[in-house]
Parts: sequence; C-alpha cells; structure tokens
Amino acid sequence: MAKKPRKGEDAEVEGEGAEAEAGSGGKKKKLILIGAVAGVLLIGGGAGAFFFLSGSDEAAEAEAAALAEAEAAVPPTFVDVPQMTVNLAPEPNEERPRFLRFTARLEVSDPVAATEIAPLMPRVEDAFQTYVRELRASDLHGSAGVYRLREELLRRVNIAVHPAEVDAVLFGEVVVQ
Repeated sequence: MAKKPRKGEDAEVEGEGAEAEAGSGGKKKKLILIGAVAGVLLIGGGAGAFFFLSGSDEAAEAEAAALAEAEAAVPPTFVDVPQMTVNLAPEPNEERPRFLRFTARLEVSDPVAATEIAPLMPRVEDAFQTYVRELRASDLHGSAGVYRLREELLRRVNIAVHPAEVDAVLFGEVVVQ
C-alpha cells in the first residue's frame, strides 16, 4: 500500500516541484526572448541590406553609363613608338643570333597625357629594349607569348611615364627572325 507522506515531506516534495516548474518556465522565457531578438535583427539586417544594395546598383549603373558616355565623347589618342629591332637572348645549344622587330603604339585616353609622353619616349624605348633583350624566341611563340609581351611592356611603360597613364600597348608588326 501506498505510504502516506508526513507533513514535512509533503512540503519538500511540493517545493521541489514548484522550483523545477519555475526554473523551466524562466528558461523558456529567456529562449523565447533571445529568439525574438535574433529574428528582429535578421529581418532588420536583411531589409537594410536590400535597400543598401539595391540603391548602390542603381548608382553604379548610372556611374557606368556616365563613364561610357564620357569615353565615347573623347576618342583615345595614340602615340607611336619608333620601330625597334632587338637581339633576343640565345636558346640553349643555339649559335645563330635571333632578332625581334616590332612596331607599337601606346593608347592613351587623355590627350594631355599623350603630349606628356612624347618627350619621355627615350625612357619608353629603353624600358622596352632592356626587357626584350632578355627574352628568347621561344618566349614569343603563339598568341599567349605576344599577350605576355604586351602586358609586360604596358607595365614598364606606365612606370617610365608616371604620372601619365597608358591604357594599352598595341602592336603593328611583330617579326621574330
């Protein structure tokens, strides 16, 4: 048969149950509160990101359109580099000297920069020759070789004519003999 709890025991049992219920209820309230705060932050952050990013896209598109119009209005200026013939570095086990002859033009978006580059042409020629003399004929095979040559010459010409800026190096003729 079931034993009847005494008065003191009853109070203890009831007190423990009340504390357990109160503790779990407090934890539930905290979790609900934290969840609600996190939800509000996520919704607010998402809305803020939407408005921020949608506004910047329109501004970026407007800026790109204005830049395109400005570029279309002012055609690029070209500065001729004199024809150059340069000895190439010898290939291993090759006795015959090899040469590279090329003509190039420098594309400049600012006509004022073109007038600044003309007096600096000896620097440009020197930068080109010192680089090309270290190349081998095998370095210039195919379109990838010519592309690497163009990119390296562009980097070197921008160093030589700084603060003016050259947009591209365009080849008119490239002959390896």
